[in-house]
Amino acid sequence: MSASAEPDRKIRVLIVDDSAAVRTTLSDIISSDPELEVMATAADPYIAVERIRAEVPDVIILDIELPRMDGITFLRKLMSQRPIPVVICSSHAGEGSDTLIEALEAGAVDVVQKPRVDTAQFLHDSRVRICEAARSAAHARLKGRVRPPAPKLAVEKKLTADAVIPQRSAARAASAAASMPTTAPVICIGASTGGTEALRDVLEALPATTPGIVIVQHMPERFTAAFARRLNGLCQMEVKEAEDGDVVEPGRVLIAPGNHHMSLQRSGSRYTVSIVDGPHVSRHRPSVDVLFRSAAYAAGKNALGIILTGMGDDGARGLLEMKQAGAATLAQDEESSIVFGMPKEAIALGAADKVVSLRRVATEITTYAARAPQKDTA
Repeated sequence: MSASAEPDRKIRVLIVDDSAAVRTTLSDIISSDPELEVMATAADPYIAVERIRAEVPDVIILDIELPRMDGITFLRKLMSQRPIPVVICSSHAGEGSDTLIEALEAGAVDVVQKPRVDTAQFLHDSRVRICEAARSAAHARLKGRVRPPAPKLAVEKKLTADAVIPQRSAARAASAAASMPTTAPVICIGASTGGTEALRDVLEALPATTPGIVIVQHMPERFTAAFARRLNGLCQMEVKEAEDGDVVEPGRVLIAPGNHHMSLQRSGSRYTVSIVDGPHVSRHRPSVDVLFRSAAYAAGKNALGIILTGMGDDGARGLLEMKQAGAATLAQDEESSIVFGMPKEAIALGAADKVVSLRRVATEITTYAARAPQKDTA
């Protein structure tokens, strides 16, 4: 019976990894979440196929380096024959990142780092990220697959952008928005599950003259560098992983590095980015809320905020703050979203001026850029 027919049952997870220790650790992590259960484990893709024949899982957590058949080959075969949401769980977030991008292009829903047990904090962060990825993947829209109802988010303490950027009072925020000088525009984008391919679709369609773009995409540490390199080879704009102090300028896209927050800063008529540590915000680091709040304060009416596909609510409040500061705002629609979580929350808050399909996002950006001032006047 499909997940959509039993909305109250747990999400069944199949773990595929050749390490018995990793299978045990992942099983413990998955079992700790009240909405998830380990359906089965497998040491290689051939054993995984037998498990799937016995019972179809809702989500597969898959390693890349496996005996008898590598994970990418297995993923491609799975997506061509029986699409099941797959989360790649790999320790190769550095040197293997290009392979992980290949996995996303082959149909994987998300990528997470393998959990390490060397520190309690890292294990806790891994548990939160892996469980959220599994819940999110279960809700993903895949070709040839019935989309189940949205899973409930686990009840857990969740910090807001206040933990990184202090919130201004309503009066101070209104005064700052009213007095914000006009400068060249800046475009801020937030995305999570399904965002890697969505961002590629958007950025490939933009000309090199597009205003500067800053992006938070939920990704593991170091993986964002490979993602940026991949996009840089496909897009007319320069795309790079952001470094502290990088200038935001026309023709350039800056992607927040994994495991670090990124904020927009204004100095005179120029924008730069600041890369900072800090606690997870909305269960993420980098957090879209942190970027969007900083854009509301630094750019105000000179910004365009866009929230794309993703699970949870990261970015919803930040997009509302951008709108309240005078920025134009967009949200991706349900039909074109892999997971309609983050856009849905932003829309529910009234944060989006427009709700558009993914194929319209690039057009909206170019239309906005054509209407916005292109020269600094501050």
